[in-house]
Amino acid sequence: MSKNDFIEESPVSSQNSTLSKGDANDVHVVESESSVQSPSNNYVYGDENNLSRGLQSRHLQMLSVVNVFGTGLFLSSGKTLYLTGNVGMVLSYLFVGILVGLNQLAMIELSTFMPVTGSYIRHGDHFVDSAYSFALGWIGVYQHVIPGDLSATAVIMGYWSDVNPAVWIAVFGIIIVACNSVNIRFYGEVEFFFGSLKVLLIAGLVILSIVIDLGGVPNIDRIGFRYWKETPFREYYTSGSLGKFLSWWNATGSTVYAFGGVNAISFYGGETRNPRYSIYVAGKRIFYRVFALYMLTIFSLTLILSADNPRIANTTGDSSGSPFVIAIHEAGIKGLPSVINAVVLTSAFSAANMGITQTSRNLFALAARGQAPKFFLKTNRYGLPYWGVIASALLMPLAFMSASKESATVFGWFQNLTSANLLVTWIAIDINHIALQKALKAQGYSRSDLPYKMPFAHYGAYVSLFFFIILLLTGGYTNFLNNNFDISSFFSSYFVIPLFPVLYFFWKFFKKTKVIRSEDVDLKTLFKAVEENPEIIQKTKGGWRFISFLWE
Repeated sequence: MSKNDFIEESPVSSQNSTLSKGDANDVHVVESESSVQSPSNNYVYGDENNLSRGLQSRHLQMLSVVNVFGTGLFLSSGKTLYLTGNVGMVLSYLFVGILVGLNQLAMIELSTFMPVTGSYIRHGDHFVDSAYSFALGWIGVYQHVIPGDLSATAVIMGYWSDVNPAVWIAVFGIIIVACNSVNIRFYGEVEFFFGSLKVLLIAGLVILSIVIDLGGVPNIDRIGFRYWKETPFREYYTSGSLGKFLSWWNATGSTVYAFGGVNAISFYGGETRNPRYSIYVAGKRIFYRVFALYMLTIFSLTLILSADNPRIANTTGDSSGSPFVIAIHEAGIKGLPSVINAVVLTSAFSAANMGITQTSRNLFALAARGQAPKFFLKTNRYGLPYWGVIASALLMPLAFMSASKESATVFGWFQNLTSANLLVTWIAIDINHIALQKALKAQGYSRSDLPYKMPFAHYGAYVSLFFFIILLLTGGYTNFLNNNFDISSFFSSYFVIPLFPVLYFFWKFFKKTKVIRSEDVDLKTLFKAVEENPEIIQKTKGGWRFISFLWE
């Protein structure tokens, strides 16, 4: 049997290539020298040649799992249930999940065509306007330096310890900086381990919820869909259908926060082996895996916990306020809260770890286009942009704001800020993809010429863009109702809206940038980069094909 029976070279620029036909599920990346080396096209990849390509497809997929299934699911979902009702909660996650899924399809097309560190920031510079990418990049820096998840680690530790939260903030802060001071491969392996634990916990919670619902726990009657019938929807501000809608819409902020981190699969394009293939496989699989697992988890929770339960109205920040723990406690099961708290702690740690990693890559992406000081491009012997890590670490002491009796309130502020910033990120991805579509059409190309074409991406970008803009504009609508205005809520919900034009026009006036016309977008260089950097893949056959599918 010859080598050619296993290995094929796929430039993926041709519509006739294996991967262009959507057979990427049937292949496995070869860790060969030629597939790991840095791309040769300097204009597209530039200083990314100094980065270490240590991440693989399995790392990308687990990074998304780690960051999506975090504190938003384990801690904030109880408040969402309280606001929406049992049926309303499922519909809320279904609504936002579909929009995020459409957005991710657009992101996959963009990132497989131009796989770079910073993803949407660099895409904005290439397809839209340099001032636009400048604003996105610095909003990204601002988003990820907000140490909400580092604050959460200290609050979560309060479940076991009476030690001042400031101590735990310092301890976990040092560990996180250490994790970000070595090769990106180490970061990927740490998150892969935590992600595996989280998947096991979620699977266990789903099974346990079904057992409780069916009456499999002593002294607990069969619940069935009782809570769906008793509290399908909650009302807010007014009664009737309008009150139910206002309540449901009020919960979208926490739902958006819960889906944060799903775009991590493309953010590390410059540090990923075989980035086009890896992003495509990770993006496609993570969409239906995360979406299906998330919906199953939320569905299970609504079966075993009523929206009228007073304990879910306010999160405590640790597992005692987790809706899953509340339901398990009321079912008379002991011992599990500590296990859940431990995994929730790893969730907060992972999210805080991602924050410092993405901040350093944001600064790297900005510096690569001259929008941040050039020293952020410097890398150490591990291929790590260490100045960005240092800058992010210097702002971590903001987390000490949570070392007070109002730590849960501060966590709520951070959550609102993060939700608004996430919406800006998703809006940017849609705008970038729409700009790509217009450029392809204006220059005589089609989406079939792209390395990978995703179904519904060309329509999905418009649909998700419309709703994300509505969600951003109405994120703090409760402040405009009579006697409901709260300055902290208003600020955290809307600060990013004036911040964007301030950053945008500052750079536009400073650098005299112009919006790039569709006819002038440099597509030829991107297609040339695809042709000059083929990715070597290996088909996986027989039983190994199934194992590869599960692993990746």
